[in-house]
Parts: sequence; C-alpha cells; structure tokens
Amino acid sequence: MLERTWIRSSNSRSDNLKSKACPEPRRRIENPKWVGLLALVLTFKLCGAVVHAQENFFQGKSIRVIRGGQPGDLYDLWTRHIATYLGKHIPGNPSVTVQNMPGAGSVIAANYVYNVAKPDGLTLGSINPGIYMDQLIGRKEVQYDWAKFNWLGTPEQTESVLIFRGDSPYKTIDDLRKATEPPKCGSTGTASTTYHIPKLIEEIFAVKFTVITGYQGAADIDVALERGELQCRLITIAAFFGREPHITWYKKGFTRAFVQTGRKRDPQLPETPTLFDLMDRYKTRDADRRLAVLITAPNEFGRPWTAPPGMVADRLKILREAWSKTLKDPDLLAEANKRRWPVEPVDGEQLATLAKEVIDQPPEVVQRLKKLLGE
Repeated sequence: MLERTWIRSSNSRSDNLKSKACPEPRRRIENPKWVGLLALVLTFKLCGAVVHAQENFFQGKSIRVIRGGQPGDLYDLWTRHIATYLGKHIPGNPSVTVQNMPGAGSVIAANYVYNVAKPDGLTLGSINPGIYMDQLIGRKEVQYDWAKFNWLGTPEQTESVLIFRGDSPYKTIDDLRKATEPPKCGSTGTASTTYHIPKLIEEIFAVKFTVITGYQGAADIDVALERGELQCRLITIAAFFGREPHITWYKKGFTRAFVQTGRKRDPQLPETPTLFDLMDRYKTRDADRRLAVLITAPNEFGRPWTAPPGMVADRLKILREAWSKTLKDPDLLAEANKRRWPVEPVDGEQLATLAKEVIDQPPEVVQRLKKLLGE
C-alpha cells in the first residue's frame, strides 16, 4: 500500500515536479560520472525507504496463525512453540497468536489461508502436509493450489509409524493377509496421512484395513484407540516418543510399532521395518514403489508453515528470514530439547520447490492415486 500510494502521488504531481522541483538545467552536465553517481544515490534512498516501510508495517500489529487441527496434538504444540518466539524476530515485534481451525485433515484451514486471508503477512497457516493429494485427484472441496502457497519452512521433516494395540493379533503383513476381519484404523479424513499410509499398504501388499474417518484430531483418535474402537493408527515418530499418552503406552506395551515410513530405520525403532524394507522383502513392482514415494512425500514437508499467495516479495522475505531466525533461537532450541523434539528446519525456498514437484505428476500416477484414495 505504501508503494502504491507513492506512485499515485508521483503521477498526480508529475507536471509540477517537472516545472518546479526539477527545472530543465540551463547547461549540460559535462561529466557523466556524476550523473551515474547521483542516480545510484537516489536508487539507494528509494529502495531503503521501501524496505523501511515494509519493516515498519508489522509494528503494533498482530499476526494470526491458522492451525489446521485440534489443540493439544504435537503439531499444534509445535505451532504454538514457534509462535511464542516468532514475533521477536520480525521487525516491529508484532504479537503472534494461534487459532485452531480443524476439519477435513486441514483442507478447511488451507482453503481459508489461500482464499480468505489477505496476503499482507498478518495471517499465516500451519497445515497438514498431505493435502496436496486432494488437489491432484481433483476433489471439489479443494480451493487452493499447493504450488502457489508462499512457504515459510518446516521445523523438521517427519517420518511416521503405524502402530497397533499390543493386544491385537496383527504383527506382520502375513498376519494382515490371514485376518478374517480387517483392523480398524482412525483418521481425521482422506486428506490426512493417517488415511494415506494404511491405504498405501493395502494397495501394494494386498491386505485390508477399515479406515474410519471423521475424527477431529489426534486426541480423538487416541481416545478411540484406548477404548478399543480402533486397533491401529498412524502417528509421527516424534509424537510417538515425545507426547503422552504414547510415551507411557509404548513403555507398558499397550501399543506396538508395526512399520515406519522412512527409507532408513529410526534409531528409536531399530527393530521396526520400513515400508521400503517390506517392499524389498515382498519384491514390490516399480509402479508401486513410485506410488509409495508420492504418498510418503508429506514426510519431507514435515510441519509446514505457509502464507497466502500474492504477497509482495519484500514482506515474504522478511517473514522467511524471521522464521529461520526463530528456529535458531536458543530459547526455542532449549525448550524443544527438553521436550525431546528434533529440530532440523528446512527453509521456505526448498518447500516451494518440493511443492511444485509433487503437483507435477503424469496422468497414470494421478489415476493410481485416485484409485488408492477411493475416487
């Protein structure tokens, strides 16, 4: 707005400026070196004024972060943890608040950030990483373009683990194949990795799950698992080892790790096979492996923060730089260490590149994805 106002003022007074403020010189400047130097000085002054205006924009303002999930799960805790320190690294030190907007695995929140929020830097999004798949298969509720979000970064790239109740009979893929009744897994919706990974295992290993959708968040899924309404759920490894009740459940044998999503086994789960281990063991065909790579890409997005499209470049740069500084803040790191949260941030530029890559898929891959997601 500051830039547009300046341009209008300049245009409206252009004749006066020419006739009064900048009269035609009576003689020509003989030394072109001074002309170039003068132009350079004026350019620096103008650019400095614009940057200063962008930095002053946040002073006295409040930034709202839309978290696409319920309060209390690890994703929400991470969002609030970053929000606690973000304001002090933004020029003007705005306040930062978090607003939860659960539903449809984060699609509702993503639609809001993309379409409703103004691209002024005062509304940001903390959304689940797997919802680009809903865009790929053309679901009507999707009102965003994943590749056009302005990405800020992720505090970590997350791998997940599929867990079962310890009293369930499912310990191997062969157990699932022999089961007379499919195990019930919980999910917030078809846009969530809690849905994608069980369906992927179904597709490539010829087993069956009953995935029950509609839970509002991780806490609701945990309650259903504890009550025996569910036998399984997907959870990030960081949450599995860093959040109750999962810490206690695993120690007491109430839950058991079945398979993890990473290419390498997590040091905390050395005996639990990865999807790629199982694909090697069962000699999975190449087409299934390519599908697995697409489905597990949300792990690379981690816990991404984003901003609406259309933001001016200078303001986006300020937010990205502030976000990166926040993830290096000694107080943030110390508290994350106490909570046993890994901090391995990836910046917004890298996420922007990844976002374009996952959306650019050939038709045959999209068709298989549609089949997997029940379209």
